[in-house]
Amino acid sequence: MGDKPFGIDQDVITAFAREIADVAATGVQLAIVIGGGNIFRGVQAEAGGMDRAHGDYMGMLATVINGMALQDALERAGISTRLQSALEINKVCEPFIRRKAIRHLEKNRIVIFAAGTGNPFFTTDTAASLRAIEIDADVVLKGTRVDGIYNADPEKNKSAQKFESISFADVLMNRLNVMDMTAFTVCQENNLPIIVFNMNTPGNLKRIVAGEPIGTLVS
Repeated sequence: MGDKPFGIDQDVITAFAREIADVAATGVQLAIVIGGGNIFRGVQAEAGGMDRAHGDYMGMLATVINGMALQDALERAGISTRLQSALEINKVCEPFIRRKAIRHLEKNRIVIFAAGTGNPFFTTDTAASLRAIEIDADVVLKGTRVDGIYNADPEKNKSAQKFESISFADVLMNRLNVMDMTAFTVCQENNLPIIVFNMNTPGNLKRIVAGEPIGTLVS
């Protein structure tokens, strides 16, 4: 949403599409899981009295809107894409089918996964971890507003120290907030590494896939 209070900032989504297109040009296969917090958050709706499951489904639909916006930006950049949804909305996107998603990747299409896991009470992080395992991804790249994992919140504590790399066990022992526990455990149990990086720094995505030590590696 950029500097807007909500919704989609077209300049921001175009910039992200450009970053993704640069990586796609190297031949790396990319799948993207997108959230919907810029439009609607089920947890916030629950705090206001809405049924949590109802709110979560609304949040999943918001991710489809974001997925469509990113798909449009990527295709305007000349990138072939497929949008797959865990909720069936066949007028605008494919249903999620694991084998079809893998086949799209093999054909050098970028696959965007929307609607989370299709179930309430699960986060976008969990959807990303689950989809990564299903398509046999090499790594989960978690884009955030900060440049890695710190021993304290770097936006509040200027003396916070950054980890260049850290083990799953040390993350748990130090109670570091990498992603929600369900998502984190899925990655840990399947030996799927996570790289946490600043998604707002131009070129970071391409540097990571080129092997540069960007962000923090959890393995």
